[in-house]
Amino acid sequence: MILPKVRDPRFVTIRRGGTLTDSNHHLLALWAASCAEHVLYLFEAARPEDSRPRKAIEHARAWVRGEVKMMQARAAGGHAMGAARDLRGAARYAAYAAGQAGVVAHVAAHELGAAAYAIKAARAAAPQGDGEAAGRLECQWQRDQLPEAIRELVLDDQRLRNDICWSVFDC
Repeated sequence: MILPKVRDPRFVTIRRGGTLTDSNHHLLALWAASCAEHVLYLFEAARPEDSRPRKAIEHARAWVRGEVKMMQARAAGGHAMGAARDLRGAARYAAYAAGQAGVVAHVAAHELGAAAYAIKAARAAAPQGDGEAAGRLECQWQRDQLPEAIRELVLDDQRLRNDICWSVFDC
């Protein structure tokens, strides 16, 4: 479970009664797509013929550009998560990261799901005994990619939801 029981209004768009601007919603989607794409190779190594996770990332970016509707991006995210179902380890987590990135268009708070699953993928792919260090490196890489406009929002979100995100944001 990566979503809180009570929705944070900072991740709800203004037109829905929250405080999130469309421009920051777009930045969250782009950052989530980058997090997922950074570990996508772990899925593609296991299932090179399955393009569903890559398509979810592409749809997240296409939504930001106004080329696809939110429902299309959300559906692509769901298909990516479907690609994960019969897998284990790094490949599974990488597909989930892509799926979470795809659904940010629908619920902005999924941005942290993309990041958390990407960290779990990096941990799972690391040699035995190196998982925690690999996760910290992935977390730092992700933070380095954060646009300034959403940096404090995401860092605060990581702090608030770290416990329900497998404590992956202790970096």
